[in-house]
Amino acid sequence: MENKLCCLNLNDMACIPMLPGAKARFIHSKNMSLVYWDFEAGAGMTEHTHPHEQILNLLEGSFEMNVGGHTLRLEAGAVLVIPPHVPHSGKALTACRALDVFYPVREDFQNLQAEYELQVKGRG
Repeated sequence: MENKLCCLNLNDMACIPMLPGAKARFIHSKNMSLVYWDFEAGAGMTEHTHPHEQILNLLEGSFEMNVGGHTLRLEAGAVLVIPPHVPHSGKALTACRALDVFYPVREDFQNLQAEYELQVKGRG
């Protein structure tokens, strides 16, 4: 994305299936990635690490996170800062909506989004 003003509407963005019971909408700037998640109750992500700093804001619902060996129950409004390279996993205790902010940009997510968009265009 170029260094210019950009205004998007989440309602116009594709909701991409990422994990069983989890869909995501991505926004990427030159330096950061934002991911809006929709989780069904019981959906989760296995333990993983990445070199990105991550800030998680739980917008709706209850979510359990295990970060660096610490288990935390997050409720709507919670904000969690996860440093780079720290192992973490999570599970939606209820249906949830969340916003993840990553620095630097998640190139892996950019690639997944591009692949999904190509598949959708191929069907159309």
